[in-house]
Amino acid sequence: MITASMLYSFSTCPHRVTLDLFGDPAERDEISPFVELLWERGSAFEKETIEKLGVPFLNLRDVPRIEREGMTMRAILSGEDLIYGGRISHAGLLGEPDLLRRTDHGYIPGDIKSGAGLEGQSEDADGKPKKHYALQLSLYSDILQGKGWAESQAAFVWDIHGQEVAYDLSQARGPRTPQTMWEEYEDALETVTAIANQAIETTPALIGDCKLCHWRSHCRRQINISDDLTLISELGRSRRDKFPPELRTVRGLANTDLDSLIRGSKTTIEGIGAKTLRTWHARAVLQKQENAKPYFIEPVELPTATVELFFDVETDPFRDLCYLHGFVRRVGGRNSTEQFIPFTADEATPELEKDAFADAWRFVHEHADAIVYYYSPYERTTWKRLARQYPDVASEDEVMALFEQPRFIDLYQDFVRSKMIWPTSSLSIKALAKFLGFQWRDTDPSGAASVQWFHHWVETGDPAIWARILAYNEDDCRAMRVLADALRKLNVA
Repeated sequence: MITASMLYSFSTCPHRVTLDLFGDPAERDEISPFVELLWERGSAFEKETIEKLGVPFLNLRDVPRIEREGMTMRAILSGEDLIYGGRISHAGLLGEPDLLRRTDHGYIPGDIKSGAGLEGQSEDADGKPKKHYALQLSLYSDILQGKGWAESQAAFVWDIHGQEVAYDLSQARGPRTPQTMWEEYEDALETVTAIANQAIETTPALIGDCKLCHWRSHCRRQINISDDLTLISELGRSRRDKFPPELRTVRGLANTDLDSLIRGSKTTIEGIGAKTLRTWHARAVLQKQENAKPYFIEPVELPTATVELFFDVETDPFRDLCYLHGFVRRVGGRNSTEQFIPFTADEATPELEKDAFADAWRFVHEHADAIVYYYSPYERTTWKRLARQYPDVASEDEVMALFEQPRFIDLYQDFVRSKMIWPTSSLSIKALAKFLGFQWRDTDPSGAASVQWFHHWVETGDPAIWARILAYNEDDCRAMRVLADALRKLNVA
């Protein structure tokens, strides 16, 4: 049977579908604490939503699965208005939609999600349906239509903001998506069915979602053994699969004659330009060198100042809360002068979030001559959100103007990604700082882990957890200092 969870996994990684069906359970990793937190938060939000529901409904959630499908069918045939926790199947498809709602055109499926119903939504953009939500809802709709219980491809999501978001599955997710959501579903269903029937073979790939997967260690071993092309930072599965088989290893790309692939600004590989291919080739060559060192591809000069600030924020995506603005301040380039200065919301309240933002805003302006280093656009994006939420602290325009000052340096965008070649399989601050010899004090340093720690801190008030959060953020800031110092010593190729 093909299930919604299989389609969800497929949207992230087709190979996970293969391993979940046919992999050796002994090789699975333990479930990530962050994933467990996602499940916990999702279940809690679903329970809270149902408890506050102001209309009558039939609750089948606690009915044993062996009985639930029959009870769902009888409820639909009797015209129940709203069914919670039903179970439906048809023609090799099995679904457990959170909600089934009767309309004038039959039943439509709905899911309760502890995330936003749309992605890319902002004051300037309407947002679009999420692909993994659409795939799951499409499977439910397919079953309902197959049973003769639905006349349309309509569905809905009740999201974290308390909104009902309509999903018209007969439409495209956005103007740049050529297929309708239903067509995307049909393609995904065909591939997942082929995987389940062992008609096609999938291969692992190194992507950002790997760190949360229960097959991460197994796949990383296989990727290393096969010298898979996704070991090149920022290449990814979809672009790897466009390469001819002989070039799908790091060694294969490193040894290839680029001139045979490049045609002006384009290449013989679909969708990959010459500049991008040259970058990936340089990364492949460097990975295969002994004692490889990163290098600049053009002359650069990092500005200097007496005072340097290394800046990193921590946020809770579940509460949409920024709970920590951390700074390491260094004077005169001497590490002995370093001081960690955090501005925190140690309770999950808007009032404390605003206070922490205001304190961090003042601190940066009190150091008007300091260079401020950060890594990736996330700090800028977070401060823009805070400015929209607390305009009496700073306006969005003021935040943008601040980050556009020459003294604000995004080490990732301004140098690492655009002007350098690294021999690492990732360009994350953790990968680069570890390559340079820096070690985090925590045994599980990651942004996802820090979210889990903050969740437990809010629940328990355990000071040891709060100390762990602060130490992790401080190490993130110091890692940027290690990187900035290293950049000043590197050569141009």
